[in-house]
Amino acid sequence: MTTVQADRTDRPGYPVPRPDEAHWPGLATPPRAPLRARVAETVFRSAVASLPIRVVLPDGRVLGAGGKDAPVMHLVRPSAFFARLGADVKIGFGEAYMTGDWTTGAGTDLADLLSAFAARLTKLVHPALQKFRYLVERTQPAHEENSKQNSRSNISRHYDLSNELFEEFLDETMTYSSAWFEPGDDLKSAQLRKIDGILDLARVRSGMRVLEIGSGWGALSIRAAAERGAHVTTLTLSSEQRTLAQERAAAAGVADLVDVRLQDYRDVTGQFDAIVSVEMIEAVGEKYWPTYFSALDTHLTPGGRVGLQSITMPHDRMMASRQAYTWIHKYVFPGGIIPSVRAIEENLARTKLSIVESRDLGPHYARTLGLWRERFVANWSRLEGAFDETFRRMWEFYLAYCEAGFRAGAIGVSQLGLARHPFGG
Repeated sequence: MTTVQADRTDRPGYPVPRPDEAHWPGLATPPRAPLRARVAETVFRSAVASLPIRVVLPDGRVLGAGGKDAPVMHLVRPSAFFARLGADVKIGFGEAYMTGDWTTGAGTDLADLLSAFAARLTKLVHPALQKFRYLVERTQPAHEENSKQNSRSNISRHYDLSNELFEEFLDETMTYSSAWFEPGDDLKSAQLRKIDGILDLARVRSGMRVLEIGSGWGALSIRAAAERGAHVTTLTLSSEQRTLAQERAAAAGVADLVDVRLQDYRDVTGQFDAIVSVEMIEAVGEKYWPTYFSALDTHLTPGGRVGLQSITMPHDRMMASRQAYTWIHKYVFPGGIIPSVRAIEENLARTKLSIVESRDLGPHYARTLGLWRERFVANWSRLEGAFDETFRRMWEFYLAYCEAGFRAGAIGVSQLGLARHPFGG
């Protein structure tokens, strides 16, 4: 297990800088909703009573069922914490960490603490209260629905933050998706194995015309061209990604084989011998899943294969949460939704494609995220001039939150090989 040492601001009572109003409007001031705050406190106390953690209040009182070695959560400003939780539990918990209303105890890794919550995610709120979720949960806003216009904006909000940010925590391949580890692998080796796994599922060989939906910073397209001799058309909606991917393809000597386009997958024309798409479907949106899978089918030549990598969640949880507006939507991935394998299969049933191969990489993503977070914390000093302390805490929470989800099995990730139904069925 990777342990990430928090810096000096993660100490009980340490004054975390107030979020700058220009960059974080309204975040510094907790909501004013006394009744909701009291309800949130009651629910929180009940929820943590059986968790293997220690929640330490400013007066020294301790909540939770954890022993002396359990992860420690310090409530630095309880009133602000419960006010945020009462206003919106799926957003307020993360915002309270961003603002320093709560923090980890000395020696506690943030992902260890969050894993305790994630392991019992569906049981934290009593079943009798679940039916009232609609009263307190917001739904995703219309302006973040993944139409062509909105998709460009949604992608830009995350991937155009700066290439330098991602360079500080990704490995040298600049691969921003789950790696595939074998004994002795470093992060780079594991990422290259993952890429090769997708290319193998798509049966990519020399001379093939390959479509990649979701370029990242070019690692997969460059490897497909340099190692397999494929001609790759790769699509991104991020200007920052496109610029760096083009530079990296040129540096690798494959600029003539890699065409990096600033283009929506819905605007593609022509057919390709293979299609690959790594962790892009999460940004498509449920409404557009039929369009996405239809595009795969339409643009794949007869006998072609698709290599798809997707984060997944259990189908019942997906159905229960698919309209919810969460902290991840607000601060990290606007418009996103994680599909279930069943949802993928149901959408494929409308096409001539089906899943013919699969592998699960869930535990590998937990390790990947731990290594990313370790590098982010270690290299933060090189980013301080461009990003503030609130951003640092936001990004650390994001990486630890996702790591905890994969550790607990609340979310997974699969590599899927798609092909047309055998015998023309």
